[in-house]
Amino acid sequence: MAAEEELSRAAGGCVLVVLGGAAAGALFAIDEAVGVLAVVGAGWFALWRSARRMSDSSATPPPGGAAPLDGEEAGHSVGDGTTLVRREGMLIYLTPDPDNPVRTHVHVEHTADETHA
Repeated sequence: MAAEEELSRAAGGCVLVVLGGAAAGALFAIDEAVGVLAVVGAGWFALWRSARRMSDSSATPPPGGAAPLDGEEAGHSVGDGTTLVRREGMLIYLTPDPDNPVRTHVHVEHTADETHA
């Protein structure tokens, strides 16, 4: 295992669901009306937070594009409409489908500088 292993968002979500279920169970054990009010309140809070996040997503993005990462280059055309994109450890060929203009064939070729940890 890597020393700097990232925690999984799914695992965090599962922990929150279990803790929320335990809290709801405790509130229902105290009184059914208290449990119902808590569940309805949590639902309203989740709806309010979701609505606020959606309104923030329409904000104007900052000027300028993101700089390419190390080992990443912009794509360039290789004959017959194929675009070649270089990423760290791989070459990605994007070829448009002549029969279906909304479809693109993707071919990934691993290069020798790829290392496996």
